[in-house]
Amino acid sequence: MTGELTPIRDRLLEIVRTFPKRKIVIIGDSIADRFLYGSISRVSREAPVFILRHEQTETVPGGAANCAVNLASLGAEVALVSVVGNDEAGLELRTKLQAAGVDTSSLLTSDKLQTTTKVRILAGQTHSSRQQVIRVDYEDAPISDPDLREAIVNELTRRTAEASAVIVSDYNYGAVNETAVDVLREVTRTRQLPVLVDSRFRLSSFTGLTSATPNEDEVEHLLQAPITSTEQLESTATELKRKLDYRALLVTRGANGMMLLEGNEPPLHIAAVGAHQPVDVTGAGDTVIATFALALASNSSFSDAARLANYAGGLVVMKRGTASITAHELEHSIINSET
Repeated sequence: MTGELTPIRDRLLEIVRTFPKRKIVIIGDSIADRFLYGSISRVSREAPVFILRHEQTETVPGGAANCAVNLASLGAEVALVSVVGNDEAGLELRTKLQAAGVDTSSLLTSDKLQTTTKVRILAGQTHSSRQQVIRVDYEDAPISDPDLREAIVNELTRRTAEASAVIVSDYNYGAVNETAVDVLREVTRTRQLPVLVDSRFRLSSFTGLTSATPNEDEVEHLLQAPITSTEQLESTATELKRKLDYRALLVTRGANGMMLLEGNEPPLHIAAVGAHQPVDVTGAGDTVIATFALALASNSSFSDAARLANYAGGLVVMKRGTASITAHELEHSIINSET
């Protein structure tokens, strides 16, 4: 029944209320997400395309930077280990992160690269909602400069000394190099520090850590095994967890919720929370892993951390653009959910 507090809900609320006591480190690729809004005025005489009358452009933190903003919004102390270019997008990204309460003293600036920027153009009629029509990406080759790579590892080593958990947010732009992964394996082994991975293209490179949050398509792609049933998903994800040598694996399934694999426990299926027709899924994975990691840093079980991540994911997909949620919103969702 909506609003009825149960032992599980009480437990989840208590976990959320300990979030401000946790220190989380994020290492990964920071992205400037730009949203260009405009209204369609007429068809061009130069080509069969619409002319867009510009209304506004907004830049928000994306990638690892968005994950950092989500953590700060949930109340955690957050340090971001990453790199931006010495350019307008990099400066704007740093400013937005600082305004959100993220510690950017480990966010390096380099003249040898440009800040990865993704421009989403949203168009519509004057009195209609705006829909994304195209995305333009500005990106460099992966980081190869040895001094910059060493500086990243040094910052990571310094930051993990006091961390409650670490998140790897990897988009294959090179902020997370092989030496950094070795550092993370060591802290996982010696200190049992939770290290969670979100890697779009190379999750198989991050073995021997704690957990990851792939979606169903990524699981299918990683093992090259078509998934057509729940049973196939369970067996395929179990094989992936074994190959990665993780304590747990949280598979996100969109409108079908999530599935948690932990140790030798049977799969835990968690039904989706909230509306089944999302407004925008941009950056939703950052919110999910931020909540999952923060809960584990707060001494939560994997199952309770997954439940909290599920609530968080249900909230953020109802917001437009690259968004974050607050601890208050999370508590409200837990209290008022029908599940």
